Amino acid sequence: MTVQPFTTKDFTRRMENAISQAAAAGLTGLLVTPGPDLVYFTGYRPTAITERITMLVLDTDHDPHLIVPVLERPDAEAASGAPAVTITDWADGTDPYAATARLLDPHGRYAVSDSAWALHLLGLQEALPGARYSSMTATLPMLRAVKDADEIERLAAAGAAADAAYERIIGVRFAGRRERDIGNDLAGLLREYGHSQVDFTVVGSGPNGANPHHEMGERIIGDGDMVVLDFGGLKDGYGSDTTRTVHVGEPTAEEREVFEIVRQAQQTAFEAVRPGVACEDIDRAARRVIDDAGYGENFIHRTGHGIGLTTHEPPYMVAGERRPLVPGMCFSIEPGIYLPGRFGVRIEDIVTVTEDGGRRLNNTSHELRLVS
Repeated sequence: MTVQPFTTKDFTRRMENAISQAAAAGLTGLLVTPGPDLVYFTGYRPTAITERITMLVLDTDHDPHLIVPVLERPDAEAASGAPAVTITDWADGTDPYAATARLLDPHGRYAVSDSAWALHLLGLQEALPGARYSSMTATLPMLRAVKDADEIERLAAAGAAADAAYERIIGVRFAGRRERDIGNDLAGLLREYGHSQVDFTVVGSGPNGANPHHEMGERIIGDGDMVVLDFGGLKDGYGSDTTRTVHVGEPTAEEREVFEIVRQAQQTAFEAVRPGVACEDIDRAARRVIDDAGYGENFIHRTGHGIGLTTHEPPYMVAGERRPLVPGMCFSIEPGIYLPGRFGVRIEDIVTVTEDGGRRLNNTSHELRLVS
C-alpha cells in the first residue's frame, strides 16, 4: 500500500470537527501542544520539543492560530496542514505567554493536550488568571477516537506488518535463548516490515508470562514454556499492537484448556462488536467467558484500549465506560489469564467498528502455535 499524505482539507475537517465538539462540551476552544494532537490537526511535528512554547489555538469564535518560536517558523510553515492555520511567532527575549494570551479569551474555558508542559500551562494561568483549563482526555475523550477511511487503512497496514513479523518469529528457535534475544528479533522484524518506531516487545516466558507487562528479560526460555508475545509500534504514523501466545514443545492438558478459554473469550468479545454497543459490554463479553470457566480472578486488566497515532488512547473497553461504539472506532480486544508463578495466556487483535459489526486488523491464527 502506498501511503498518501494527509491534505490541508483533511486537517481543516479535523479542526472544524474539534471546534464543534468543544462547543458542544461548553468549551471556548482547545489548546493543542506538540505531540500526537498537534500532528493530528496540522501534520506538524517539531524537530525538538523544548521549553519554548508551541501551541495551536482552536477557538469557537476565531480562525485557527498556531504560535511558534520564530526560529521554528520555517518548519511550521512547511507542515502539510499549515495553509489551514494562521501562524504567529514569538522571539527569545519576549514574553511567550503574553503573546499566546493575545490569542485567547481572558475568561475562556479550554481543553489542553495531555502532553502540555506544566511550565506552559502555569505560564498561561499567570497571564490569564480568569481563564480555566482542563485536560483533553477528561473533556473531549473521543476527539481522535473515530478514524476516517485513510486512518483505518494505515492501521490495517500497521497490523499486517505486525502479523508478518509474528509469522517470521515463530520460525526461529526459542528454547535456550533469552527473552531479550526474541524481543530484539521481533523489534528488527517490525522495522523490516516498515515500522519507524517500536514501542514495546513483551516476551514473557514461563512464570514471566503471568505478568501482563513483563518486558523482555534475561530469562532463558526452556522446553515446556508458554511464551506471551506482545509487540507493536508505529508505521506511517499509526499504531500496531498484537499479542499471541506460543508454546515451546508440547503443552499440557491444563495449558491447552487455559489457552482455549482465552481464545473463546477473545472471539466472544469480537462477536459483540457492533455500533451502539457500550464499550463496557465488550469487556463484559470477554470477562463472562473467563468468569464462567473459573478464572475470573486471573483476568486482571481491561479488555482493550483505543489505538491510532499512539498505541494506547481512548476509547477503553472497561467496566464503567458506557460510551457507545460507532463506526470508525479502533481498539484492541485482549483478554488474558495469568497464573502467578506458572504461566500466562493473552490473545490480542486490533479491531475497527463497521456499519454492522467489526473488522479485525490482525489476522494471524488464534490457534496455539508450537515453537522449538
